Amino acid sequence: MTPWIILAIVVVLALILMGMYNGLIRSKNRVDEAWSDIDVQLKRRHDLIPNLVETVKGYASHEQETFTKVINARNQAMSAQSNNNSEDMLKAENNLTTALKSIFALAESYPDLKANQNFLELQRDLTDTEDKIMASRRFYNTNVRDFNTKLQVFPTNIFGRMLGFKLYAFFEAAEEEKEVVAVKF
Repeated sequence: MTPWIILAIVVVLALILMGMYNGLIRSKNRVDEAWSDIDVQLKRRHDLIPNLVETVKGYASHEQETFTKVINARNQAMSAQSNNNSEDMLKAENNLTTALKSIFALAESYPDLKANQNFLELQRDLTDTEDKIMASRRFYNTNVRDFNTKLQVFPTNIFGRMLGFKLYAFFEAAEEEKEVVAVKF
């Protein structure tokens, strides 16, 4: 009778460990999928920016510094994305967000530009993309939270560490994005 009890305990432990492992793998894959969703939206953003810059250039050609800043920020973001370094990518994308704000601020100075159909369509597309990026970041952070929690609770924390699972970092806003925007009339 004792060998059967020992065998049953071993089987139950094996099933528990298998369940923990499968749960960690499912959570890890969800985080990776969420990161991929962010990549897709960032690619769309990177594709829209040259069109936006060219449209604005036609109206404000003497604002070369602003255009250069946006294009450089876009190139840095694309480079960081291809390097697969999430920290560099986060920083570069935050810089690009700041640079894009300068384009839209520039549009306020040019009434003809604000009325241009191409500009308005590009602005809508970019705004839509920014909204999707924000939603993708929230989705990513939710999956990171779930995975990290799963990896930090007992007994999964012991088993997960033994198998080499690592915590993921949250996608956070840059410091300049946290500042209060000054509205002036």
